[in-house]
Amino acid sequence: MAFSADELRVLRRALAIALHPAPLPDEDVQDCLRLAGAVDEAVGEAGRLRAFLLADLVRYRNALPGSLSGYLERLQDALAAGYDPRPEDLAALRALRGGAAAAALLERCQVLAERSVRARLAGRAVSATAPAPRSRLLALPGGRAAEPEKPKAPVVPARPAAPSERPAPKPSEVFPPRRRPVPPPQQRAAG
Repeated sequence: MAFSADELRVLRRALAIALHPAPLPDEDVQDCLRLAGAVDEAVGEAGRLRAFLLADLVRYRNALPGSLSGYLERLQDALAAGYDPRPEDLAALRALRGGAAAAALLERCQVLAERSVRARLAGRAVSATAPAPRSRLLALPGGRAAEPEKPKAPVVPARPAAPSERPAPKPSEVFPPRRRPVPPPQQRAAG
């Protein structure tokens, strides 16, 4: 993630204010909120890009063995971006391990998969101490949150709705029971 010079100035100011809280002018609060929005947008865009790359990887894996070089290239890119290889990836690489590139990538993926499993198992034991996911920036010390709150109007409970003049129809009124067709009377031929 890269910041522009203006965004770095706002970030530096926000960090200084976080260390030494002081009332903020509205302009600084708006700058911080815009920066937080830009960071949220960049994080969302990174998530969309990751989803696209993973879908592309799945398409290439499903087209194996005809897409061998494309699949290996996309898998290497995904691993570089922090992707944990899935069992489908390991199975595909085992089937392709006749090539040197696929065999080397299989070894790397097996190590990463084992490390990922160990981390998940260790994570279950310490899940209570895991940090909370990042939330949106809602207030800044000394910013708009420091302004005195206006008294809220009391909440008046809503009146129950008046019964309608016509009650809702019953299912038997909307969908009348089917009547069995009456067979036509047998006519006797005189003969």
